[in-house]
Amino acid sequence: MVNDKMVNNNYWSTVIEPRDKFLDLDLKAVWQKKYLLWLFIKRDIVVQFKQTIFGMGWYFISPLISTAIYIIIFSRVAGIPTDGIPQPLFYLSGVCLWNYFSSCLTKTSTTFATNSNLFGKVYFPRLVAPMSFIVSQLFHFSIQMMLFVVVYIGYACYGVNVHPNIYLLLFPLVILGLGGLALGIGLIVTSMTTKYKDFVNFFPTLVSLWMYATPVVFPLSYVENPTLKVLMTANPVTPLIEAFKFGAFGEGTFTWLSFGYSFLCMFVLMFIGMIMYNRKQKRFIDTI
Repeated sequence: MVNDKMVNNNYWSTVIEPRDKFLDLDLKAVWQKKYLLWLFIKRDIVVQFKQTIFGMGWYFISPLISTAIYIIIFSRVAGIPTDGIPQPLFYLSGVCLWNYFSSCLTKTSTTFATNSNLFGKVYFPRLVAPMSFIVSQLFHFSIQMMLFVVVYIGYACYGVNVHPNIYLLLFPLVILGLGGLALGIGLIVTSMTTKYKDFVNFFPTLVSLWMYATPVVFPLSYVENPTLKVLMTANPVTPLIEAFKFGAFGEGTFTWLSFGYSFLCMFVLMFIGMIMYNRKQKRFIDTI
């Protein structure tokens, strides 16, 4: 005979219940499993350098090659000005910032596809996976920024006038904004790819084209067409890159209104992305 007191008492250590609330993002579970975030970050970093000859050297070589190509094509051939900023510094700053944003965006947009085997075997807060991409890419970004700082100091010591100012202190916010935008958009895209596989093939091309709608290889002041300038300013990545260039070089187009606009877009996109991701992760394994 079963003791009624034993039945009524709660002896369960874990209770599994269905979650179907619209705004249930389960961020508390992400915080409780933060050790998993570190494991994912470590995995992402190790995988990047495993079985490579140059290792971390690739993160120096890649921006240098891109900078050299942009100098030849956009400055020497097309004759596009750089607002008086030394060409290597102008292009290198844009390349470093854009590489961080695009790599975060590309990786988070394929979260379900690249982790389908893992998601199908064990439960853990699914937001840990895309968030780990954002943090692990900071390691790669810091390596490239070391190169930028070396070149920047070299120009300063050589006597070239570069004019850093107080707005350079916004640099952490610039990185936060780029990472947040990449996370929000990436969550939306990966949620859509569970049903529409075309996005997997199309999205990397869209990201590549997006760079030319952002002042990476040309200054915003170079755009004279009013309509194009409005469209480029509506791009939430534009104010962030312009803010960094304005702080580092004293040149560029910076306003607090446009800077705040980027963060407003970031919060909205992250909110929408997390809701879509949370709803899709419950049944994506059936459609992936």
